[in-house]
Amino acid sequence: MDRLIYTALSGMKASMDRQRVVASNMANANTLGFRAELLDQRPVTLQGMPNEARAMQTAAVRGADMAQGEFIETGKSLDIAIANEALMAVQAEDGTEAYTRRGDLSVSATGLLVNGDGRTVMGETGPITIPPGANPEISPDGTITVANLAAPDAPPAEVGRIKLATWQGSPIAKGLDGLFRVEGGGILPTDQEATVQVGALEQSNVKSTEVLVDMIDAQRLFAMRSKLLSTAKDLDQSGAQLMRLG
Repeated sequence: MDRLIYTALSGMKASMDRQRVVASNMANANTLGFRAELLDQRPVTLQGMPNEARAMQTAAVRGADMAQGEFIETGKSLDIAIANEALMAVQAEDGTEAYTRRGDLSVSATGLLVNGDGRTVMGETGPITIPPGANPEISPDGTITVANLAAPDAPPAEVGRIKLATWQGSPIAKGLDGLFRVEGGGILPTDQEATVQVGALEQSNVKSTEVLVDMIDAQRLFAMRSKLLSTAKDLDQSGAQLMRLG
């Protein structure tokens, strides 16, 4: 009997974990550059007979759907959409290098180039700083230039190049802050072939209709598995009654 209860309880927990992930994806359906989170479920078997017949599940967000989202034209000079599978390097709150696809850039009050999450954009040599009063322009390869205000006829000066990193072949994980990091620490190498589309933004790759179906499916599975607990209770009571009668 306890095997049935164990199975039902494990399934209910898995359904609740799945509902939380689906709810997070649904809430970020309009978040720029968002990558849909994927739930990884693994069985945890108790070792030693007779307990090996009982297994719970452990679930955690360990990956994301890296499919490209739709590009929307904005016409703004500091909006960029990464044209391939590369990730843009930003500075996380702890000062380490992390990665994102969100490209709605602006210049902060302190002159730092930041994205819509307030994350400082990293160049190949560190955080990118824009001179006061300058009007930055971004090239398709991520190079940022500003006009020389002191010499208007002089060619634009380069202030940095946005680091576009390749994650292919490197184990990366998505954190609770929505940023990607290299598992175990470290940084990703620069993708020299990566380009950006200026004046456009990448939307979330979450498909609202699909996550809605996933939510309904998870709720139904939770209801079915909770019914198993009621069935186990009824069977236990019936067995106890037969034992008294016998």
